[in-house]
This record gives sequence, structure tokens and C-alpha cells, in this order.
Amino acid sequence: MDQDLLLVQKMRMGDEKAIEAFVAKYYPRIMSYCQIHIGDYGYAEDMTQETFERFFRSLKQYKHYGKAANYLYVIAANVCHDYHRKRKEIVTEVIAEQEDVHMGNPEERLDVQTAFRRLPEEVRETAVLYFLQEHKQKDIAIMLGIGLPLVKYRIRRARELLSVSLGDR
Repeated sequence: MDQDLLLVQKMRMGDEKAIEAFVAKYYPRIMSYCQIHIGDYGYAEDMTQETFERFFRSLKQYKHYGKAANYLYVIAANVCHDYHRKRKEIVTEVIAEQEDVHMGNPEERLDVQTAFRRLPEEVRETAVLYFLQEHKQKDIAIMLGIGLPLVKYRIRRARELLSVSLGDR
């Protein structure tokens, strides 16, 4: 049986340890996602907590189709979009430092942040999930509610635009 499904079943029965295990498993990734899209650590933390709150509120209606992480990313995306819609800001002012991204110096990080910031919003969201968070294309399609061909197009487009911005790096 799928570990996430087992955790969900235990959480529905009120198992506190299952809730703690679920949050511990997904909190860092959702926090990173929110920080990338919000740019401010404090607000990203609020958005992450809101994501989990919404997940737990809808737990009884939740239908498990594979990965709970995909559902969390959908919620996190909606929470981040709501944040920006309320504030009328452009998505992703600052790309957060990623543990998975090993760049030698702050100047390179700044160049990458700037290159990502310049991407069109829909391409940027797909690029962050693919390049920085290393999600599979099919999972990105599910998270964003778009077709796999569109995900592939956006990744190819991001690669082209990032190549122009970053040159030979």
C-alpha cells in the first residue's frame, strides 16, 4: 500500500503521529515552493501553513490518486496566487536559495534569480518545478492542471530563455 494513502487513512482517524509524519515529510518542499513564489520567508511560512491547513480541512473529501504531494502543490499554488491577487504583485520577486542548486558564488545565484524572474509567469512556474525542485513532467502537469505537451513546451521555452539569459553556464 502507498505510504501516503496509509498516512491519509491514519490522519482521517485522528492519528496525531501520522499528521506529524505527513507534515515532516512535505513541509520543507512546500515551504521551498512557497518561498520561490512569494520571495519573503515570513510570508512563505504563512503560505505553507495555509496550504497544510487547507489540506487538513479538506481531508475528508480528499481522494487519493497517487501522490499527496501533487495535491499539496496544487493547494500551495492556489494559496500563492491568492496572495498575489490580493496584493496585486508579480509572482516571484526573489528566487529562494535552493539546497539542491549548487552554485559557486552569490553573483551566479543572482544571475540565476534574475534569469528566472524574467521568464513569463506560466513558464517560470513550470521551470521552478522542473529545474529547481526536480519534479517529473507528468507530475507538473497534474500539479498545474495542464496537459503534458504544454508542460514539455514550457520547459523547452524556459530552457531557451534561460540559455539566452545565462549564456554558457
